[in-house]
Amino acid sequence: MARNIDTGRQLCVAPDRPWPLASIAKVPLALVVADRVARGELGGDTAVTLQPAGRSPGPTGFSAFRHPATCAIDDLLLQMITVSDNAAADALFELVPPADVTSRLRYWGVDAIHVRHPMRLMYEAATRVAGPDFTLGRRLAVEGSRAGGGHVIDSLDVHRATVGSAGALVELLCRIWTDDVASPAATATVRDAMAKQPASPRIGADLQADDVAIAAKTGSFLTLRHEIGVVEYGTSRVAIAALTVSERIARIQQDVDLAVGAAARDAVEALA
Repeated sequence: MARNIDTGRQLCVAPDRPWPLASIAKVPLALVVADRVARGELGGDTAVTLQPAGRSPGPTGFSAFRHPATCAIDDLLLQMITVSDNAAADALFELVPPADVTSRLRYWGVDAIHVRHPMRLMYEAATRVAGPDFTLGRRLAVEGSRAGGGHVIDSLDVHRATVGSAGALVELLCRIWTDDVASPAATATVRDAMAKQPASPRIGADLQADDVAIAAKTGSFLTLRHEIGVVEYGTSRVAIAALTVSERIARIQQDVDLAVGAAARDAVEALA
């Protein structure tokens, strides 16, 4: 789904379909944490120590550290969004549990995003049925669908996973970019963090130019290859949610990423 934030014109395919969100869930978590900081319920400079034992897996950030590390809440949020640091996310989930994130979203009128688990449980759901072999995990991701949206891997099951729809995510992005949700300081924090994501490999794949600014967040897990973000081109701002699942088990699928990028460029050109 893509929507011009200022005109409301939009393009969409199945905008209400629920999807397991993977790391896209870090955006609503960031918004709730930033709002609590803005309202004085959490101190942005409060130091949190992350221990190696039980740390969430992941290739980036504190997830890859071998020793205890101490970081302020504000910087955990930045790590979580910019490099998709799972350990940073789960440290924030310790402070603001998934149920609290969902409750706050409901208070703000966001009804189609359900945050149900920390990042660590997303991986544990896969290793529980596939062990540490993620090739087998991807095969089960392709072959393990059940009737009614169920799945043998809980974190791919729309009834158990953290889920959201493209329509709900685009609406949330529009509200973040217009300061129509949470506190203005919180929305500014989320916009700034998303603008610092080092690359936009999907919606930005075909939109790299000096006059294009992209603030985005990826979400990748097994066969899920998501990205949401806002593309600013000239005076136009287009919010995009690209939620995809592959039917192949390869870890690298550049053709899928490029297809998402081509669709995003077409949407921006149509709506700008």
